Parts: sequence; C-alpha cells; structure tokens
Amino acid sequence: MTSDFHGSCLCGAITYHISTSIKAVTHCHCSQCRKAHGAAFATYGSVPAQALSCSDPQAMLRVFKSSPTVSRSFCSGCGTSLFWANASGDYPDWLSVALGTLDTPFEPTRQKHVHVQSKACWLVIADGWPQQQ
Repeated sequence: MTSDFHGSCLCGAITYHISTSIKAVTHCHCSQCRKAHGAAFATYGSVPAQALSCSDPQAMLRVFKSSPTVSRSFCSGCGTSLFWANASGDYPDWLSVALGTLDTPFEPTRQKHVHVQSKACWLVIADGWPQQQ
C-alpha cells in the first residue's frame, strides 16, 4: 500500500503531502459535513497531523470552527474543503483529509459510513460497508 500521497484544492493554490498510510476511511453523513462539501456526504481519511505538510504560498488556507472543538480548513480562493480536526476527540493529534482532494491514486481496503442517522433523506446507502448511527 502506498504511503506517499499528494493533494490540492480546486484552484491549485494549496497543495499538501502525506508521508504515511491513510487510515480510517469514513463517509460522514452529518449535516456539517454535508453542508461544508455541498454533497450527500464527505469522505475522509485520517492521518497523524505531523505526517501532513502543506504548501500555501499565497496564504489562502483558512480555518472555520464549526463547533467548539472542530476546526475545518479550506481554501479561501476556491472554497475547497481540505481537512478537519477535533481538538478534544479520541485522536487530537490526527487530521481528517477530504479524500476527494487527493491527486495520488488511493484504494482503501476498508470503509465505513458514520452519522447515518443524519443522512440526506433521498440517499440510499447500498454499498455494503458498515454503518454507524
């Protein structure tokens, strides 16, 4: 499995490098993720924060606190949601990376759906991956 990944925002102003394997691939159906991504759900992979390096020469990266402990990072130029972190979660030194921003191919071996009680009412989850309320 690859342990070297590159990604970027839509406009290319922000690029990042991940120097480790991506863990805990989740499809989050909470209302905050749906709104932040403008989609039925957001797909993330978790990495230790120290394994991610970001290049932002135009200082476009912004952080929005969507709740008292959750910070969401995005490009202020194109609006791409890139990362989120939970300062008081089980893994405060980890980041969740929006996998749709990867430029390197990635094939997860395991996935799961989380916060399915908040999913869009019109979405049917039929892929067979585990689901958590």
